[in-house]
Amino acid sequence: MYQEPKITDWLPITRKEMLQRGWEELDVIIITGDAYVDHPSFGTAVIGRLIEAEGFRVGIIPQPNWQDDLRDFKKFGAPKLFFGVTDGNMDSMVNHYTANKRLRSNDAFTPGGEANFRPDYASVVYCKALKSIYPDVPIVLGGVGSSLRRVTHYDYWSDKLKPSVLVETGADLLIYGMGENPLIELLRLLSRGVPFQSIKTIPQTSVLIAAEDELPKNKNWIDFELNSHEDCLADKIKYASNFKHIEQESNKMDARRLIQKVGNQQVLVNPPYQTMSEEEIDHSFDLPYTRLPHPKYKKRGPIPAFEMIKFSINMHRGCFGGCSFCTISAHQGKFIASRSKKSIMEEVDKVTQMPDFKGYISDLGGPSANMYKMKGNDLSICANCVRPSCIHPNVCKNLNTSHQPLLDIYRSVDDHPRIKKATIGSGIRYDLLVKERNTPGNEKEMNEYLEQVLTRHVSGRLKVAPEHTSDDTLHIMRKPPFENFKKFTSKFHEINERKNLNLQLIPYFISSHPGSQLKDMANLAAETKDMGFRLEQVQDFTPTPMTVATVIYYSGYHPYTLQPVFTAKSKEEKLNQHRFFFWYKPENFNWIRKVLNDQPAILKKLLQRASFNRFD
Repeated sequence: MYQEPKITDWLPITRKEMLQRGWEELDVIIITGDAYVDHPSFGTAVIGRLIEAEGFRVGIIPQPNWQDDLRDFKKFGAPKLFFGVTDGNMDSMVNHYTANKRLRSNDAFTPGGEANFRPDYASVVYCKALKSIYPDVPIVLGGVGSSLRRVTHYDYWSDKLKPSVLVETGADLLIYGMGENPLIELLRLLSRGVPFQSIKTIPQTSVLIAAEDELPKNKNWIDFELNSHEDCLADKIKYASNFKHIEQESNKMDARRLIQKVGNQQVLVNPPYQTMSEEEIDHSFDLPYTRLPHPKYKKRGPIPAFEMIKFSINMHRGCFGGCSFCTISAHQGKFIASRSKKSIMEEVDKVTQMPDFKGYISDLGGPSANMYKMKGNDLSICANCVRPSCIHPNVCKNLNTSHQPLLDIYRSVDDHPRIKKATIGSGIRYDLLVKERNTPGNEKEMNEYLEQVLTRHVSGRLKVAPEHTSDDTLHIMRKPPFENFKKFTSKFHEINERKNLNLQLIPYFISSHPGSQLKDMANLAAETKDMGFRLEQVQDFTPTPMTVATVIYYSGYHPYTLQPVFTAKSKEEKLNQHRFFFWYKPENFNWIRKVLNDQPAILKKLLQRASFNRFD
């Protein structure tokens, strides 16, 4: 039976709430750029609940005012152990700006969707404020915004290379990736009286030390030195060549410690923890969340990001796709951490008991919906692997791509007496469902999974992401050749017609991705037109730290080959690529006609197409 939570069921965000719990001071204070939503999809809530579960007193300062006398930063006083600082669930710059660097007018992580409740480079601003007030209190950085900035990185919004975020913020420790295990280790060391400043060898953390200091010892680690920040500033090829090592070490089971000199300091990036076990990830999701925004926001309107996920279930973390433009594997890891069926079904029960639940689960998924429980058959092979993707340039023969564990959960959720329908809102990797691509997989099982999804878990539209039609561009993206999407489309239509479903297939595409030229976009327009699509779900490539595509965008070189790669960078080049998505709009007819007439090689190729009657 559902019970309305009391104010003390949330972690405190005011001094009054802290005192209501009988606490005079806090051990840890978390500063976040998001509103406080006590739900396992929001990183601040997960970290806060984990600290609480370890027996510490923790409070949250959500979206503090950084433009006044900094009173929000002072309301709890100083914590006994440390401040935790995060931009929030999104990088603050992605949150603020479009791919064309236009300021967004809303913020999905703020009540009422209001903008301007967090600064640009939020973690940097928060840390500087804290250091000005409490110079002796340690700061621990976390969250995706800081995680992806742990070494020299290209910042698209300022158009320059920046050093590790530890240098910019003055923070004492960075926890990168999904931070539960390193956080627990840190808390337990501090509880035993270990001085904070001596803690430098926790896996999956990064620290700054003086250039002349001796490296902290761990007899099991091997060190690898990256090109220095100053070398990266002077030579784009040296910057690009760093990335191969950063990506490979981030995704190894037994990684090396990375070292990078910056000025008179050294950045140490300790190897990551092993992928979370089922028991460990269950623990994170099973903590006593209220699953609701803090009551203080009731009069300010709904929080859009919460409204989107409040009836969804996240079943796993990580992604082995390794797409060149995506930060998921860089932050969550290449290996999949999957929850137990028991933990998932218990969360389903909690969702169905919410007072406004109408019987519909909005998503049963993860970063990629259909990677649940997938891993190597022989983990000793995985331990020696440095491929950034398990499915590019082909699907690894050692990868178990069985969809049966997913089908079992889908059917169990379908059988739940209080659920009318559960949809799959996360992206589905269609290449895992095409036998010609996923040669190690079981074709009968692939078809069974797709039929289950289409007949039971789609509400009108199935969204998938081929991303491009040019095989050369797709190879740079680490996506499968376009022919695989055509094969998937045929399977989709066959099931759609046989089951009389009347579903739509909605493909996502990216323009201006490194490697994509105007001829490739013209071909994309023709290919998708041939297939009957009038594209809606399109986006322009946005360079974000710690991706292959961003390294290419800035340096002009592919980090694995160090060969030059073309990238559309000017506003005009990017606009022109984007126009080809919308060939069917009258305002684009004259422009497309002129481009094709000016480039006879493209025109000749397109004139050979049977359906080329809209471009002439």
